[in-house]
Amino acid sequence: MTAEEGKRVSEQDVDCGCGPTEAEKRGFWEKGSVSRRSAIGLGALTVAALSTFGVGAGFNAAYAASYPSWDDVQNAKNNEAAKANEIARIQGLISGLTQKVADAQAAARAAGTEYYNAQQAFFEAAQRATDLQAQADAQDALALDSARKAGQVASQIYRNGGDNTSLELFFSSSAASADELLSKLGQMDKLLSRNQAVYDDAVSARNSAQNLSDQAVTARTERDRLQKLAEEKLKAAQEAQIAAEAALAEQQTYLLQLEAQLAALQDDTAKTIADYEAGVAEAKRLEEERIQREKEEAANNPGNGGGNGGGGTGGVGSGNGWVRPHGGYQSSGYGPRVPDCDSSGCSSSFHRGVDLAAGCWAPIYAASSGWVDAAFYNGGYGYWVRIQHGDGISTSYAHIAEGGIAVSYGQWVSAGQVIAYAGNTGASFGCHLHFEVYEYGSVINPIWFMESLGVWMG
Repeated sequence: MTAEEGKRVSEQDVDCGCGPTEAEKRGFWEKGSVSRRSAIGLGALTVAALSTFGVGAGFNAAYAASYPSWDDVQNAKNNEAAKANEIARIQGLISGLTQKVADAQAAARAAGTEYYNAQQAFFEAAQRATDLQAQADAQDALALDSARKAGQVASQIYRNGGDNTSLELFFSSSAASADELLSKLGQMDKLLSRNQAVYDDAVSARNSAQNLSDQAVTARTERDRLQKLAEEKLKAAQEAQIAAEAALAEQQTYLLQLEAQLAALQDDTAKTIADYEAGVAEAKRLEEERIQREKEEAANNPGNGGGNGGGGTGGVGSGNGWVRPHGGYQSSGYGPRVPDCDSSGCSSSFHRGVDLAAGCWAPIYAASSGWVDAAFYNGGYGYWVRIQHGDGISTSYAHIAEGGIAVSYGQWVSAGQVIAYAGNTGASFGCHLHFEVYEYGSVINPIWFMESLGVWMG
């Protein structure tokens, strides 16, 4: 399907009570920041890629040196001119951090939209190539069938060899009169005429098959080109997402201290720099305690999906390593459908996945084990995760709630692990999971695929 969603889901405004708390939602974003990212995630996306979006990778000493220390603040406070300059500098840094986050997030959205468009173009090209090849195969089969029929007719006409059949017919001793002879001759002409029509059909079908085969070859070439382009756009979108997370983490790391330093410079009371610095340290300590407490709570209650990288498992499994990715009912199947429309537009006329509806913030599970090779906002799909399972098979999970992605790029996940929570982002008509399955990048029917593995999606 395209990611524009179809059927309206009755649970659009329903909260199933199974989602994480607000604190856990925040924890997902904190967990996904560059400073906490796994080595595989950072290894694949370089410092140069991050710098493309104006964001530094990590918080090393050289990078942190661009921010004022408390000694800088103390020294500036003793001189009015220096204090004014330092105030302007810190205000500029605060403004810059805020703008950097906004710019990076906008760049991530733009890159995600570019990938979405490229992805849909590839899907459409792949479907066209498949359809053309199917038509070519059908015409080839028709040509073969017509040729066989022509051969059968010819064998009837020439079963005695050469043109003797027509002479035997004309001088047949079984013909008692001219009328009978003419009747038999007429029958032979009809047989010859029929054979000519069958032969013409065979030639036409053969030519059509060849023409369609040529078109299919061209379509496959275009499909492969668009697939390569889509994968390039995917990498750019993932890099932009990591850059946005890095900008947010940078802001979270330095903003509190900058605001306290600004307050210290602007404060004319007897309150000391040490008091402000102690306040920043205490705020950081409390925040770290909160995060640790949430992690411990998630570890003790894995069934809630957790804030520890998608802890907890679920889904109805087949016993062979595959599970149902979401609860609820099937609100839209795979294939052609009547578009659903509202004031923002219409859904597609062909649905490339299956929709499962279990309510807002209901947990989404990894259908099988694999590694996360994409986790970002993907145009019409909204917040979106893709998992590579090996042997050319991958799955994707769309319309995730904002703040509801519970895994990171490069992370290994197990079958049934909570990876996200259902939402209504992107081109969606209600809270649900849009689930797709790909074979070497091309969409296949997820319902048939999962049923072949003993997992029912109805």
